[in-house]
Amino acid sequence: MLLSTTDTIEGKTITKHLGLVRGNTIRARHLGKDILAGLRNLVGGEIAEYTKLLGESREQAIDRMIEDAQKLGANAIVGVRFSTSEVMTHAAEILAYGTAVVVA
Repeated sequence: MLLSTTDTIEGKTITKHLGLVRGNTIRARHLGKDILAGLRNLVGGEIAEYTKLLGESREQAIDRMIEDAQKLGANAIVGVRFSTSEVMTHAAEILAYGTAVVVA
């Protein structure tokens, strides 16, 4: 599956637009990781626990978006974007979305 943040894919011709596809996940922070992150916040620097959590969440959202596109018969997704929102205290949604297309 080809993914592109642009509306086209260089060297490919879009032959069919199949519509909006999306994938999401909602993740909550873990108390143990919150404690470690809080300690790291005191001394500064990257909070690796959250970096890993968000990276895994983005990958899961992408995988789900790809599954959605495959169900439509797509071989590419253009205009890929991400969105995040807090759904409750200490829990956030990661949404990946784009337009499923067939390219030649």
